[in-house]
Amino acid sequence: PAAPPSVSSAPAAREARQPVRYRRNVPIWADDNLPRLAASIRSTAVIAAVRNGTVGMQLGESAVAPFELGDWFFSHNGMIAGWPDSTVKLADQLPAADLLRLDAPTDSALLCALIAHRLRAGTTPADAVASVVQEVEAAAPGSRLNVLLTDGEQLVATSWTHSLWVRSTADSTTVSSEPFGDGGWDAVPDYSLLVATATTLRITPMEGPQ
Repeated sequence: PAAPPSVSSAPAAREARQPVRYRRNVPIWADDNLPRLAASIRSTAVIAAVRNGTVGMQLGESAVAPFELGDWFFSHNGMIAGWPDSTVKLADQLPAADLLRLDAPTDSALLCALIAHRLRAGTTPADAVASVVQEVEAAAPGSRLNVLLTDGEQLVATSWTHSLWVRSTADSTTVSSEPFGDGGWDAVPDYSLLVATATTLRITPMEGPQ
């Protein structure tokens, strides 16, 4: 399972800060450095991926989420069915340089590159995520495509054949594959697009498989 991403409206959110990424090629529960590191971090926006890789795909630090898209961080919970053959035509959309720059030859890295390509073309984050997810489903039916994208101010996520939950308070929004901690969680309906800030939340239906 993956996430939780969270955004908060604390005053520090308005300060100009560079995003920082920490990732290891071991499961998060086996990373001895993480407990003390996490306890020392103060942030108004966090995205975390809790998984150990996908069977049949490359393992290693370069294959670990989150992936960077400039100011955006990206994570994917699930897998593309029929990888990699099912995605050949999708990959043809990308410039060769983008394919050569993939962090790793994995389905998540390709998803990230497809969304990044849309963002550079001026597509809104929500539309970029939604259009890529639906195109991947059309090319690879039965894929699990929970996508998480954040720039520290806005969070875009999809619920696509995988569980997704949201907890919203007056000054924060948290999204996770499974509820944790205290209550207040609501299940996000399957085939939904979620767009949130620290103080706003919008969930809209997406067209699922026919």
